Amino acid sequence: MPDALALEFTGLTKDFGRIRAVSDFTARVEPGLVTGFLGPNGAGKTTTLRMLLGLVRATHGTATVGGRPYAELRHPLRSVGAALEASSFHPGRTGAGHLRVLAAAARLPRTRVDETLALVGLSDAAGRKVGGYSLGMRQRLGLASALLGDPGVLVLDEPSNGLDPEGIRWMRRLLQELAREGRTVLVSSHLLAEVQQTADAVLIISRGQRVFQGGLDDLADPNEYATVVDAPDRQSLLDALGAAGATVEIIRGGIRVTDRDPAEVGTIAAAAGVALSGLQRRGPALEEVFLDLVNGTRVYTPAETPVMTEEDISPDEQVTTEERGELR
Repeated sequence: MPDALALEFTGLTKDFGRIRAVSDFTARVEPGLVTGFLGPNGAGKTTTLRMLLGLVRATHGTATVGGRPYAELRHPLRSVGAALEASSFHPGRTGAGHLRVLAAAARLPRTRVDETLALVGLSDAAGRKVGGYSLGMRQRLGLASALLGDPGVLVLDEPSNGLDPEGIRWMRRLLQELAREGRTVLVSSHLLAEVQQTADAVLIISRGQRVFQGGLDDLADPNEYATVVDAPDRQSLLDALGAAGATVEIIRGGIRVTDRDPAEVGTIAAAAGVALSGLQRRGPALEEVFLDLVNGTRVYTPAETPVMTEEDISPDEQVTTEERGELR
């Protein structure tokens, strides 16, 4: 496997006449993670991916793979594997035939054809014409095409579309395994629940602009999370929480504690001898946060990195004049 390469978008802009499809889009996608690329229809996801792959020329800005435009990559299929459409196959060609053409063009060993067909579960259908493939089978063939060069970067558009539940589970596990190998995996999707189960990080675009990038846990403000707890003897639990100074609210599903995490609530209950029937941490659903972000009713502001000052350094630490200058 080639070295994984980061994807970088800098001030990326694309105008189609008077329509601005992507506007000053800036983001970095790191290796070793499955990054979900989310956005409503027409948000600019596909246009952004096509600019990354050199299929559409940017009006302004750049999109690079390991610091280079796609067109300048020495061995494109060995660096980046992409599947943007599940229908871009000649219907009269077999699945194996399609891969053999790609392998020959990229000077890849023909053994990769059988290896990738086996990896995506299409060995038994290798000799069948693609025109007779189901949508799910074409998705698997598209993934095989992307993996043919054993690339360090994968760019996939709606890879789970057309797959049955078992196929979706298989796809999820495969993408996670590829990321664990150190590859950069960027997956465009509108299936929010699936992204939540698959991705390590998310990149959200709306009206051609980035509105969020980070881990799933960073989507909501920490203040929006609360601990929901309940007990057969709810009054005793309320008394214990009140004695501990916790802020509580009785809700339909039990007691909502806004200023204690589940571990703290559990400790309070145990100390009071109260048996619990439920204890969990709840926050806003991904779909709710996503809709707020793309509609502009929620604005994500990344936390600033703390700046170390001399007061933060213990007196017994030796700090040279040169080091002190760097702190400033």
